[in-house]
Amino acid sequence: MNKIFELAGYELSVDFEPQLVRVYSNLQLWKFLNGDVSSRMQLLAGKIKAEYAELFGKRLNISTESLIIEILVHVYCDYLGLLFNRFVKIKWMQRIVIRLLKRAEVVDCGEHEVDSNRWIWNLLSRFNKVFIYFMPGNLNYRKLK
Repeated sequence: MNKIFELAGYELSVDFEPQLVRVYSNLQLWKFLNGDVSSRMQLLAGKIKAEYAELFGKRLNISTESLIIEILVHVYCDYLGLLFNRFVKIKWMQRIVIRLLKRAEVVDCGEHEVDSNRWIWNLLSRFNKVFIYFMPGNLNYRKLK
């Protein structure tokens, strides 16, 4: 089930399935993250978890911190891939990056039963503050999306 959240003036698209939420690294999300990334991600993660509980009658079994780091890492990889392809004009490398971008643009956040990588996001979530510190302040400064 797809939901559009209006947060801070931006429309963020999230799909909901049992044990899984899907967030899209699109221009709206990039613009939403322009500013205080930490508080905006807390807002988005809280909204996702509240909506999931309302839709399915139980809480999403993913910590807020793990959800945040998974979304941000995908967004950052999307950003880096688009930036790479803008400046590196080697066709075979661009084709590889395009394949990777397809995986980065859709952020599937699943509970550990359906997401074999959940342990990685749980581990990395300890470094949310460090990761947020190094996030670009304005992802769309270069008009990549």
